[in-house]
Amino acid sequence: MPDAVVIGAGPNGLVAANVLVDAGWSVEVLEAQAEPGGAVKSDRGVHPDYVSDVFSAFYPLAAASPVLARLDLAAEGLRWSHAPAVLAHPLPDGRCAVLERRLQDTCAGLARFAAPDGDSWQRMYRTWSRLGPDLVQALFTPFPPVRSGLRLAAKLRASGGLRLARRLALPVRRLGEEEFAGEGGRLLLAGNALHADLAPEAAGSGGFGWLMSMLGQSHGFPVPVGGAGALTDALVSRLLRRGGVLRCGERVASVVVRGGTAVGVRTAGGETVAARRAVLADTSAPALYRDLVGEEHLPSRLLRDLERFQWDFATFKVDWALSGPVPWTAPGAAGAGTVHVADGVDGLTRFASQVATGRVPDEPFALFGQMTTADPSRSPAGTESAWAYTHLPQRITADAGPDGITGTWDAREQEAMADRIEAQVERFAPGFRALIAARRVLAPTTLQSLDENLRNGAINNGTTALHQQLVFRPTPGSGRPETPVRNLYLASAAAHPGGGVHGAPGANAARAALRSRGLHCVLHRAQRV
Repeated sequence: MPDAVVIGAGPNGLVAANVLVDAGWSVEVLEAQAEPGGAVKSDRGVHPDYVSDVFSAFYPLAAASPVLARLDLAAEGLRWSHAPAVLAHPLPDGRCAVLERRLQDTCAGLARFAAPDGDSWQRMYRTWSRLGPDLVQALFTPFPPVRSGLRLAAKLRASGGLRLARRLALPVRRLGEEEFAGEGGRLLLAGNALHADLAPEAAGSGGFGWLMSMLGQSHGFPVPVGGAGALTDALVSRLLRRGGVLRCGERVASVVVRGGTAVGVRTAGGETVAARRAVLADTSAPALYRDLVGEEHLPSRLLRDLERFQWDFATFKVDWALSGPVPWTAPGAAGAGTVHVADGVDGLTRFASQVATGRVPDEPFALFGQMTTADPSRSPAGTESAWAYTHLPQRITADAGPDGITGTWDAREQEAMADRIEAQVERFAPGFRALIAARRVLAPTTLQSLDENLRNGAINNGTTALHQQLVFRPTPGSGRPETPVRNLYLASAAAHPGGGVHGAPGANAARAALRSRGLHCVLHRAQRV
């Protein structure tokens, strides 16, 4: 009998398992899919000569994560690579906002949009340099982050705390208008905010756009050499080398609860796997509570709160094998690993408005990845392994475009949406479509079939909006990995601090299990009130 059973071998499940084995626990990880990794996988499914990342691809949060740093994955062979530039946002007139690897180069580029904007970016980065390490530490520890929070509060006071807090609470459109005279800095902030489901007018989107932009400036948007799967391979290698057990193709059907305590799991094949000390679930919150635990073991208040749980936007992704580099009209986009494709901040607002009202955008905002630019091992010299994804409504009510897409995602709808994304890229890179040697389409339903946590293509396991963060994640009064069931811990991005590949939800759950007496028993009981 293992000390702990971990449900799911995504990055958070694997991090949780590694933290537990480091503490001397025996751990068994059960994964429904045939391979581990969750949304951190790569393959050669588009073209045999091209490595494609199936889901996530760039990892600024992993680069900044103290959780992953403590695991020392370099010892397992993990290596990182960077594109010459971090991120670019081209405009139809050929101008391009570029987040460069070097601060002075970013500032120089933004100054070409408006002379004061280089200094504005530098001031913003100085604030990050003072606060960033403590902010990241506070974000990646269980809520409330007492020690790191106290350090951060002291530095906030010294940095004009209330005014800074106000700026970070602003919608990203307003933050950009206050900080930058020209369009370049505004584009970088707003595009980064829409990596999550935060419209330019959403409260708090300024803080998220600032965080991602500053992470890009300080850490870049690195990629694992050889493909995203190399990160998973390193986590698995470390776990197995320390005595952990990983079983793939083992779907967990239910958590076994006796007397209000999780004592193991039951697989779809009928096997009961007992857990001596804890069960940790790298699953969505609705799946854990409704499907695996069952309403009879849960307080009615939690069940009512789950009715208000909000998923983040759906996602539609296309992977390409390109016979040459992307012919961007704006030269500044050529060296960037990530390219934001949209008609300025107004275009982002229009796109987000269409998604919010249930319509499939007619000119989708595309996050475009140039993977060979970031890691030359991904495809033959002179070619590009590329992808783009866009967000869609979770429930489609209409199509703002001409194709009548309804969300059934049959072959016709998948091809129409992929063509729409390609047409958007073609506007900024004429000749792009002529370079396509092969493509793969991943509709929202396809993404969910490959990773059940990606509900209809929701990549953050719940909205990033303020009403479902901190003590509201995944439901009000939560904010921690403890659940109403003793010895059961939520270890996925559904828990604080949420989405992104950084390992914090898994590590937080593991540490809660390791300290499962005293205060943590009280916290389990508090979830039942």
